[in-house]
Amino acid sequence: MGDPIATGTTNAELFERAQRVIPGGVNSPVRAFGSVGGTPYFVARGEGAQVTDVEGRTYVDLVQSYGAVIAGHAHPAVVEALRTAAAEGTSFGAPTPGEVLLAEAIAERVPSCERVRMVNSGTEATMSAIRVARGATGRPKLCKFAGNYHGHSDGLLVSGGTAMASLGLPASAGVTDSAVADTVVAPYNVVPTLDETFAAVIVEPVAANMGLVPPAPGFLEGLRAECDRVGALLIFDEVITGFRVARGGAQQRFGVRPDLTAFGKIIGGGLPVGAFGGRADVMDNLAPLGPVYQAGTLSGNPLATAAGLAVLDLLDDDAYALIESRAERLAAAFEAALAAEGVAAVVPRVGTLLGLHFGAEPATDYTTATTTDEARYGAFFHAMLDHGVAMAPGAYEVMFPGLAHTDDVLDAVVAAVQVAARAVAG
Repeated sequence: MGDPIATGTTNAELFERAQRVIPGGVNSPVRAFGSVGGTPYFVARGEGAQVTDVEGRTYVDLVQSYGAVIAGHAHPAVVEALRTAAAEGTSFGAPTPGEVLLAEAIAERVPSCERVRMVNSGTEATMSAIRVARGATGRPKLCKFAGNYHGHSDGLLVSGGTAMASLGLPASAGVTDSAVADTVVAPYNVVPTLDETFAAVIVEPVAANMGLVPPAPGFLEGLRAECDRVGALLIFDEVITGFRVARGGAQQRFGVRPDLTAFGKIIGGGLPVGAFGGRADVMDNLAPLGPVYQAGTLSGNPLATAAGLAVLDLLDDDAYALIESRAERLAAAFEAALAAEGVAAVVPRVGTLLGLHFGAEPATDYTTATTTDEARYGAFFHAMLDHGVAMAPGAYEVMFPGLAHTDDVLDAVVAAVQVAARAVAG
């Protein structure tokens, strides 16, 4: 269709076209604006902390591809890495140096990952980690936590948080009872009692799909101890927290070592990617060494590995300290503006992650997370958008400040927050 800006295409026109060929007009449900109302904006391009829609309107972007982008859109180092990689070929179905280098970079930063396998998405990473856990232990059951989202594989689509919460879906149609028969759902921040039928416990070490809910003191340590007691494996889903809350992820930040870890988002530099890693004796159950089968034609894609390596090279301890200071400033601004207008809200922060809960008390689990005032969030979302700041179009997502959110950018966000707080007061 050519350049949508040059041809005068509007967001509404493009959404109408999309709905004729894409279910709901989007390729991921939250993008449809169903829980906040209105018409989604279609991004034409991004640069640094900003995105520009097809109508030419530019927004400060706090979504940053739901955490996949930490260095900013179209970062020169990432663009150059992609340009170089693409010129040499985009996919081979054969081993490449880039996948070795990225696996080494992950293993160096996350010592629990003695072996790493590349996949194509966070869903594949969690699904495969669970399969390995079951294969290694010979046990069937999995424990997950209400409100934790681990991708859309059948056995995990129970009480999954994120857009499922916004849509009011406790589970997904099309998932049979047998598919979830071995999945046990427990409340977040409560250590479950396991038995010897459990292969694994999977957890978001920081829950970031039901708003932002930090782990309670002792929760992650308790999971480690309970898994050890019965011989189950502990899986950290660090698709969001990996290389986001610290150089070594949430396991470094909280000092708890899992047996397996799932990654995504940042390790692809904005391209589709996933990986899972863990103890050598567990990971070596994977084919071709062992009986647990997992494969993927595009796994270890040279474009994704090149982009991921470029981003990881930018993320030293100083980078994390800088981003965390920016998240801290944003949290303080949100809190002050909403409190000044008498709006009941909690602004949780864990490292570089930032949440927004419209309620008087902080959320500690899925039940309390779903007390957030979704209507007020929708009004706040549109007030921010009207003043040039894009947040996620759903009350159960989080904000992702990054390297591109400079002081000038934050000044613009703070100004918008003050106006938006007044708009939703009363």
